[in-house]
Amino acid sequence: MSMQPREELVHVIQGQFRIADKPNQILSTLLGSCVAACMRDPVLGIGGMNHFLLPGNDPNSTNNVKYGAHSMEQLVNGLLRRGALRERIEAQLFGGANIVAGLTKIGDSNCLFARQFMRDEGFRLVREDLGGTRGRKIRFKPSTGQVLVEPIDALAADTATRSPARKLPNVKSGEVDLF
Repeated sequence: MSMQPREELVHVIQGQFRIADKPNQILSTLLGSCVAACMRDPVLGIGGMNHFLLPGNDPNSTNNVKYGAHSMEQLVNGLLRRGALRERIEAQLFGGANIVAGLTKIGDSNCLFARQFMRDEGFRLVREDLGGTRGRKIRFKPSTGQVLVEPIDALAADTATRSPARKLPNVKSGEVDLF
């Protein structure tokens, strides 16, 4: 009786991409208006996930990974460097919720960008769960292509995936620190 290796959870936060090439690796992220692309080479069983905040290109041309174009390029190139073949890569898209009614529809813009990128680059889109008003927790297992999508509060998702908040020191009332 052989034991399965324990799952290794790899978190992907805003502006990041990660490649997983071990069968026990699971890529995970929280999405609100952001979009994550899960891409894999089913023959090699390797894949990756990105998490971008804004559609298109960085207007300042600094190739900022929070922009979709650079983030998608990083993910695709990361897979190709690991031996994936472009013609075998399949993609799944998630996120792009419109969180606050009346504000700019950044979620819609991210969805449009992601779909257009897949069409323009000729990648096979096998699944999408885009738009709406709910956030999503995504768990992607590149070795099998399985994705678990759990609905969550979108505003909490957008807040949680930014850099962690600084914790204020716990000071009892009446105490004074001198510097």
